[in-house]
Amino acid sequence: MATTSSHPDELLRETLAAVAPGTELRDGLERILRGRTGALIVLGLDQTVEQICSGGFALDVDFSATRLRELSKMDGAVVLDRGATRIRRAAVQLLPDPTIETTESGTRHRTAERVAKQTGFPVISVSQSMRIVALYVGGQRHVLEDSDTILGRANQALATLERYRARLDEVSGTLSALEIEDLVTVRDVCSVVQRLEMVGRISDEIAGYVIELGVDGRLLALQLDELIGDVGSDREFVIRDYVLGRKDRTLADVQSELSDLTSQQLLDMSQIGRILDLPGGGDALDAAVAPHGYRLLSKVPRLPSTTIERLVGHFSSLQKLLAASVDDLMSVEGVGEQRARTIREGLSRLAESSILERYV
Repeated sequence: MATTSSHPDELLRETLAAVAPGTELRDGLERILRGRTGALIVLGLDQTVEQICSGGFALDVDFSATRLRELSKMDGAVVLDRGATRIRRAAVQLLPDPTIETTESGTRHRTAERVAKQTGFPVISVSQSMRIVALYVGGQRHVLEDSDTILGRANQALATLERYRARLDEVSGTLSALEIEDLVTVRDVCSVVQRLEMVGRISDEIAGYVIELGVDGRLLALQLDELIGDVGSDREFVIRDYVLGRKDRTLADVQSELSDLTSQQLLDMSQIGRILDLPGGGDALDAAVAPHGYRLLSKVPRLPSTTIERLVGHFSSLQKLLAASVDDLMSVEGVGEQRARTIREGLSRLAESSILERYV
């Protein structure tokens, strides 16, 4: 947590990583809970924090869990540096702007929420009576939970991800076969994009659990990596195959618009079609479309991205690529005879396997 992120969700994730099981800060928080004392901890010190600090004393010592525990026994807040590596202030009274809105009722929690909003730094509040640890990051409040509770939710999400990934593989395989036969419709493309987005959203949720679990989430992280694989690049290639080039839009623009769809909107194929700017604006789901060839070329082993770009730029469509001979492929800059044969054989194998998977 060395730098301050401008995005609230990013900052929350950074803070969760800093207080995850296995970290020195989490150890200190658990010591405070076991000692049945409360605490107010600010993760950052600048001029704004200095201005709202009253009393206490200045320190500049290395952070340790035992020091945090002992300093929290005193009636006052503890201020750490942004990376939670040094203790900078202790036993201070925090006097944030009282006009800042807060939904909290307890004095410590109200102060924590106001300080977080006023300074932009994360603030940790440990409740003595309720024995909970709450993080205040900007306008967000997040209560830390034990690893078993988080793992329960994470495993449930992982089972859902497995089902969605299986369905994604199914529709992706169908799309590959249809691309080779030149029978792709708007509905087929939207179906794959829909599943890619769903898998991406679930994986993002699980990634959040991995961060929050810290050392307890290592096995979960391995399972997530195995399930996700190349989903990110697949999404990029589908968009480049059917969307980019039609308008002056970047890959990030399209992905951002898809991310903004609600769960309900994501179920509507026509909504996805309109974002992708496919023929008929998404309303004509049975309209024919043709890919440029990025996605299928990416499946050819050891084919550099620069060569893929040149091939697509030269042939412009997948059907022309499939019909190209070795000599035709060699006419592309940077493609020699050996590489041309590799591309030709690779595309032929992909075509055969895709057709067989669909009809056998």
